[in-house]
Amino acid sequence: MSSPLHGAGYAAARAAAEAARLVAAVARESTGWEGAAGIAAQANALAARLDELATEDAEVFASALGALAAGSRDLPMRMTRAAEVPLEIARTAADVCEVAALVAERCDGVLRADAAASAALASGSALAAAQLVRANLLVTPEDPEVAEAFRCADAARASALRALDAGS
Repeated sequence: MSSPLHGAGYAAARAAAEAARLVAAVARESTGWEGAAGIAAQANALAARLDELATEDAEVFASALGALAAGSRDLPMRMTRAAEVPLEIARTAADVCEVAALVAERCDGVLRADAAASAALASGSALAAAQLVRANLLVTPEDPEVAEAFRCADAARASALRALDAGS
């Protein structure tokens, strides 16, 4: 990894943010759909939140790595925070998938593939983030945060499948 600040959590958040922006664009470009502007605004808000989470993840990841390398006494606190941010990424990416599925079901047919692909991208982001929660050194497989992260990933996958099936 060339930059320790931009790990998988950062990448997952950025990918989901780009997916959300594409969903917003599809909603804006769709005709004859009264709620499209509101959905576009929601997708843009999700993208902005994911951009914030990408930055936050880079910071907490660097902090956790620094504490680990130094044997710092505050390592547990930093590792806990390093699991909390990917959990929020998983939640937010799942929200992007739900919005993408709605857009895929209602958008102009020519744009449907973009909405569905956005859902697939965000679903992958949710799964990646869930894996990061599970991989945290202080988390056990039984921790509720792990279960929640994978519930988010499962919900994201279900929404992505719904989006991929839209218009079939």
